[in-house]
Amino acid sequence: MNLPNALTLTRIFLVPLLVAALVQQNLRIEIRGAMLVANDFFAFAVFWACAVTDLLDGYLARRWGQVTTVGTLLDPIADKLLISAALVSLVEIRLLPGWMAILIISREFAVSGLRSIAAVEGYTIKASEIGKSKMVSQVIGVSLVMLSLRWPAIRRPALWAMWAVVAFSVWSAADYFRRFWGGVDQSIKLRRRNELLTLERQKRKLDRASRKLERDRQIKSETDATSSIR
Repeated sequence: MNLPNALTLTRIFLVPLLVAALVQQNLRIEIRGAMLVANDFFAFAVFWACAVTDLLDGYLARRWGQVTTVGTLLDPIADKLLISAALVSLVEIRLLPGWMAILIISREFAVSGLRSIAAVEGYTIKASEIGKSKMVSQVIGVSLVMLSLRWPAIRRPALWAMWAVVAFSVWSAADYFRRFWGGVDQSIKLRRRNELLTLERQKRKLDRASRKLERDRQIKSETDATSSIR
């Protein structure tokens, strides 16, 4: 277990804490009757801690040469858990329209499905600049919506930011579909071509073996006929 993977796991374990802080409106962190932080600020801090670890674990893994299969699998799962949990919680406390959350979460699962299918075909769909911009817009948009819980005056700009998140989500999904269709379609065509070439070579081998067997039979027949005449 290296540090980048530990950060990814920490991000996953913080997701339930984020949900609890957002949904439980009467949550207060107090010590001996003195309130330290309210639930909205605490949820905001947890969300940004998770966002920072998302940047940090990938940077450290590449910098230290610690990119592992476990980390590659867990990192996108942690990102989707974080964003999905935050969106569902914001819908629960009526700060975000449900359709926005459904659209954004559906995009995440659709892209994950495309990546899985592409991986089976031996084709890797890497994150594009559009996808990275989408993640940044998600963090900013969700953060603004969280802050609007304390400051209702920024609720309208927060919704505008979420509209930008929806636009980036649709745009990046279309980009993934385009690259998936182009890459996987080409991969399937190449695989079928190789399969046809393999079948053609096997057919030629069978034809040669059949012709050789037929010649051997003719030679044997001629030899037998010559022996009978003698």
